[in-house]
This record gives sequence, C-alpha cells and structure tokens, in this order.
Amino acid sequence: MDRRAPIFSNFGCRLNAYETHAMEEMASSAGLSDAVIINTCAVTAEAVRKARAEIRRLRRDNPDAKIIVTGCAAQTEPERFAAMDEVDLILGNSEKMRPETWVDAAGFIPETERVQVNDIMSVTETAGHLIDGFGTRSRAYVQVQNGCDHRCTFCIIPYGRGNSRSVPAGVVVDQIKRLRDRGFNEVVLTGVDMTSWGAELPGTPRLGDLVRRILKLVPDLPRLRISSIDSIEADDALMEALATEPRFMPHLHLSLQSGDDMILKRMKRRHLRDDAIAFCETARKLRPDITFGADIIAGFPTETETMFENSVKLVEDCGLTWLHIFPYSPRAGTPAARMPAVDGPTIKSRAARLRKAGETAVTRHLSAQVGTRHSILMESPTMGRTEHFAEVHFGTAQPDGTIVQAAITGRTDCKLIA
Repeated sequence: MDRRAPIFSNFGCRLNAYETHAMEEMASSAGLSDAVIINTCAVTAEAVRKARAEIRRLRRDNPDAKIIVTGCAAQTEPERFAAMDEVDLILGNSEKMRPETWVDAAGFIPETERVQVNDIMSVTETAGHLIDGFGTRSRAYVQVQNGCDHRCTFCIIPYGRGNSRSVPAGVVVDQIKRLRDRGFNEVVLTGVDMTSWGAELPGTPRLGDLVRRILKLVPDLPRLRISSIDSIEADDALMEALATEPRFMPHLHLSLQSGDDMILKRMKRRHLRDDAIAFCETARKLRPDITFGADIIAGFPTETETMFENSVKLVEDCGLTWLHIFPYSPRAGTPAARMPAVDGPTIKSRAARLRKAGETAVTRHLSAQVGTRHSILMESPTMGRTEHFAEVHFGTAQPDGTIVQAAITGRTDCKLIA
C-alpha cells in the first residue's frame, strides 16, 4: 500500500505557522505517513470551534489516517479533543517541538498514551533553532521568543504557550545569515511577547539590542521587520534603531487592545491611552514615514458606548493604518469571562464600526502614496510590498523575490498600483 505524506492544517498566528513548518520537517525525518496533523489556536472560542469542525471534516476526507491534534487549544483544552472520536493523538505545545515525538508518532499504535500534554509552565527554553525560518521566496520568518509572563484578563495564550523564553542572539544571527545566503531579502522576527525578548538571557539584553546586532552582523540583509510589539515596553535601543537604521522597516504592529483607560485597566494591560498616543508621536518624530498596525478588541466586558468611542478615536489619535479587529470572545478560565458581558449584536456592530475606521485609514494612507517612489519586495511576479507593508500590484512581471524601485501610479480600495 502506498504511504502518503502527512497532511498539515494550521490555525492562528504566524508563530503557529512557523511551528507547523518545523513539524513538517520533523515528521518527514521521522518517516511519518498516513497522518493528518491539526495545529490549533486558542485565542478565541471561535478559533477552537473552527478547529473542531476542521478535525471532523479531515476525518471524513481521510478515514484511514491518524488524526493528531496539537497547538494552543490542545494544550489548554486537551479533554475537549480527547472526547472527539475522530482524534487519535493529542500533543502539547512542548511535545510537538521535539523530534522524538514524531519518531514515536510514526510508530503510533492505539495502545500508546493518547494524550501527551505536560505542564507548559515547566518549559524553560524555546525551539527556535529547529528550522531556518519559513515563508515565501522573498520573506522569511524567524522565531526569537515564545510564551508570555503577563496575565491580561482576556487572554488564554500564556496557558497554551507557557512563560516567556528567548532564543539566544547568536542562534538568531546564525539563522539569519543562513537565510541571507539562501537569497532571502527580508526577515521578520516573530514571537508571542516580542518586547520581553532577552529578559532571562545572560546580561538581560533587550529587543533593540537584538535588532541592532542583526543589522550589524548581517550587513547584506536588505530588510528587517519585527512582528507585534507591546509599545509600553519598547526599549531605547529599539527606538534608536528605528531612527537610524534604514534597513529596519518603518512599520510597527502594536498590541493596543483598547483606547479607553478603564477598559485597559480591566484588561490588566500595562499602558493607558495617553501612553499609546505618546509612543506613536515619539516614533513618528524618529521616523516620519512610519506606519502603525494595531490589535483592538471590540465589546470587551463592561464596555459602554463612550468607552468604545475612545477606541474608535484612538485610530485617528495614534495615526493607525493597519487594524486587526477582534470581536470579544470569552475564554473559559480567564478573569474577563466572569465580567458582565456586552451582548453579541452590540459586539458585532462595534467590530464592524472599527473595521470601517480601519478602511478609512488605509484609504488615506494609500492615497498619500500615489506619486511617490518605493522599494518594493516582490512576493510574486506581479505583487510586492512597500517598506510600510502596503500591497503593490504591477502591470508587468518583475523578478520574483527581488527588491525593485518603482513609482506608485494609482490605488484601489486596498492596494497600490505601480
């Protein structure tokens, strides 16, 4: 009988996608076949629901395959997946990143322990060294950090990822050197709580130290980005790099979550509204062309209409462009799930209004780019992204994976034309 390569289904964040790529490599090395692996997300109840639906679909489509469930939802709610007849094996977030796990899975028999989920809080290192990034031919993603030491009242992720732990700078730099040797023109540093990078390493370096070290020791890397950061924890070296390093891209995605001080306190965030505004003003002075993305939650428990309007106003007050809007979804086991809830239709309506504000901000940004020139990293022969991560489409093919200089001649609702 032919042995089929494993099928992988990924949910959630960029870090999950990175780890799925690592699992693909480990499963291949272990000789795993006739298996379906679902890497779940736990950030919202809807994400868990979608994962369960996907498991049922994949079982129907692959009746003879081993169904292996892993990821944050498997870590935080293993019993829910153990109750599904479709599932053969459940792996925790630590277990999934061990090569020996996949060797064992390749020889899996029904008598094997079905639920392999240990205490994630006992994990003291991250497995960022397992692969040399992943991504398109032009852009690679490198894991530099995992876990989170904070306990925001709405968030289940620390219980899925464990406490914060960092990949040493030397390991990161070596990875990026190899990626550059393979022709990647842009690297994105990823993690769960990026600004906590280095806190447990010798000398307690900061994220800005890592960024400056990469740019110094990999001088031929054209572009470096970082994923979502907590603006209140941005260090001086990071801001200096923003001001002085043209290869450090002028685009930051901020974990803001709300624009109202009372809601921020109830979320147990570490910043207030004025802190977010001050950070954006400072960053814009250092790098006048910078653009900001942001995560904002609509309909957090106890949020009144006035509180919500403060989040809408924050889009303008901070000069945000790229918004990720999350309708609040209660997660069992979090303090916010026990707070007085906003009704579902109101949450949905507020999320739509925030998305509309985001669309207006994107239109304003794109309109301002018409007539300017940009360095555009080509992700396909006819599509690339500017330094600020705006999507650009070309009428004629460009060399895939290269950085081209081009004039912006027009725009549509969500992209630029060059």
